[in-house]
Amino acid sequence: MKRYGYGLLGSLVFLMVVAPRLGAVPMVSVTSRHYVVQSDGNSADATLLSRELEVRFKHYNSIFHFNEDALRRPLKVRAYTAQEDYDAYISEHLGRTSSGAVYMHYNQPDRRELVIHRGSAEAERMFPHQAFVQYLRAFIPQPPAWLREGFAIYFSTLYYESIPSAALEEVEVPGDAAGGVIYEENLAWLETVKDLGDKAPALESVFLADVQGFPAYLQSVSWSLVSFFRDSNRSYYERILYECFMLLSSTASSPANAEVLFRHILSWTDLETLEADYRMYLESRKTFAELIIDGQQAYKDKDFPTAEAVFQQALRQRYTHYAPHYYLGLLAYDQKQYDLAERYYRSALQYGADPALVAYAQGVNAASAGRNSEAIEFLEQAGAIAPAQYKDQTDLLIKRLR
Repeated sequence: MKRYGYGLLGSLVFLMVVAPRLGAVPMVSVTSRHYVVQSDGNSADATLLSRELEVRFKHYNSIFHFNEDALRRPLKVRAYTAQEDYDAYISEHLGRTSSGAVYMHYNQPDRRELVIHRGSAEAERMFPHQAFVQYLRAFIPQPPAWLREGFAIYFSTLYYESIPSAALEEVEVPGDAAGGVIYEENLAWLETVKDLGDKAPALESVFLADVQGFPAYLQSVSWSLVSFFRDSNRSYYERILYECFMLLSSTASSPANAEVLFRHILSWTDLETLEADYRMYLESRKTFAELIIDGQQAYKDKDFPTAEAVFQQALRQRYTHYAPHYYLGLLAYDQKQYDLAERYYRSALQYGADPALVAYAQGVNAASAGRNSEAIEFLEQAGAIAPAQYKDQTDLLIKRLR
């Protein structure tokens, strides 16, 4: 497989303005290594979208390792900034609307395209899901339903975002941070899958389910299967999954591909063992909220090693939530690692923590580090932001520091 560089401008080939048909919205077109992006926005926005898609493609293919030379043409993406223009285009082609983003797959490859309502809240939710489906079906037009839906949900929390360089110094960042994406494990379906209990479908029925009319509960179980193969920390199952990728056929139907993968899985393990290992894996997993509660309890009990391990696990699940950053800051402070504590507090503030709470913690941390003038500034901020909660405490501490 060819390797390509992905510098800031290295992947871009050319940009042009597309002459619209009568009554159509004028579009700017940007072509990169794997995509043609048409956008009704300006060229800068089209370039940013093209760059994000290339980074996502690179991340997907670092897992699937499809032969990039098999792509006969770049993948088509169309982006609209206006809701009415997006709806009109989708309705014209599908006969209905579809919020945020939708990948339209046709038998004719040149008609296939991902359409996005750029900047909408729904697009933020749907775009990662649909972008993966477009990638997968570019190589395997008819993949097994469980693989397509399971990985689409798995990658729905693959975010394109820059990580502050200060955070990278000490914090273990999940995913391909240097490449511009952060993967936060999507556990939104975990509770749903666990709640199925005895009503959970047999794994064989999930592996062989038809893509047509794929019900929501099978989507959740498909995600949990992908999570099991990828994240169970058993290289045995991850290897089986990677071998399945190599067996996918670009010409076979979805049922045929599903049958081949299912038979291959059973050539390595029996169904009873697979079911048992899968159930054990599900029981071992905790949601982000459960991890935060466990970490808080361990911190309250002064079991700092356990608290740190739990909050690091929560951080890997949801890097962009303030809670694990804040509590890891408290733990660093308790261990007199004041510089590390400050970095965690800044990250917590960046991701939405209460400014007064963080300012107070920063003030106490700076005071303990002997940075009195800096401590006074933070404490004054906390008292000014939330006087009813902090003013008396901060005035007392400031008086002692002066």
